[in-house]
Amino acid sequence: MNKTPIAETELIINQRGAIYHLDLQPEQIADTVITVGSPDRVKEVSKYFDRVTDREQHREFITHTGYIGSKQISVVSTGIGVGNIDIVCNELDALVNIDFETRTLRSEHKKLKIIRLGTCGSLHADIPADSLIASSFAAGMDNLLLYYQLPQDDTERELQHAFQQQILSEHPHITPYVVASPGHLLQHFTNGYVHGITATCPGFYGPQGRSLRLTPALPNLPDALSAFRHNGYRIANFEMETSALYGMSALLGHQCLSISTAVANRATKTFTKNGDASVENMIKKSLEIIERL
Repeated sequence: MNKTPIAETELIINQRGAIYHLDLQPEQIADTVITVGSPDRVKEVSKYFDRVTDREQHREFITHTGYIGSKQISVVSTGIGVGNIDIVCNELDALVNIDFETRTLRSEHKKLKIIRLGTCGSLHADIPADSLIASSFAAGMDNLLLYYQLPQDDTERELQHAFQQQILSEHPHITPYVVASPGHLLQHFTNGYVHGITATCPGFYGPQGRSLRLTPALPNLPDALSAFRHNGYRIANFEMETSALYGMSALLGHQCLSISTAVANRATKTFTKNGDASVENMIKKSLEIIERL
């Protein structure tokens, strides 16, 4: 175990002993962490807690920690995009696996359960708006994991190669990566959840094939993603965080699962009739499972 202290420029701790961006002290985070994109969604999750013991906010990062029965849970807002996921995952890990007093790694590694509750666009007519999707794999079209050394197994490498060949063969400058859901959380989310690959895009407009005043480089991306097939796998949905969450969790040794409610169906070009109700259903149904994990 490396006991060399981590420099102040690498591990930034503020005057109250809290990690820099999340503004949390180690005792303020639970071993089960729910991440949500929208800061407003934090209270929509924590309203189901029997009691909330901690509330912190810094920039777009809001954290509520509390209990459902005897189960301690934290819910953290990440904001939008893979860059924020890099911050959140590194700082969550630091809170449980680095001694802030000595700035050294703890001798015993703590493994978090990290579960994303987000929104997405589905890519198939048979996954209508308001469907719940649990991501078995994530295919990243962002570049975050290029800055880390990500190990992959044979299935991940094969899916990555197939993704490059089927979807990005004419765009070799985009280097995708594929990561499986780290750990065994997926097996608990079966009844009422669609399983499939989630494609993560580094933006909402051009990176998802949308055109307002600009012409996207991949205008037919939704069709290409929905047509993807490899060894029985297909891409169920796309959004903007899951690949980074899976990659960082795998690298840091945490369990992770991304769950999304489909607010749009790009195949049928339909949008949910009630986005708030769709998100509420996802939260309630998923919390019933999370509290038993």
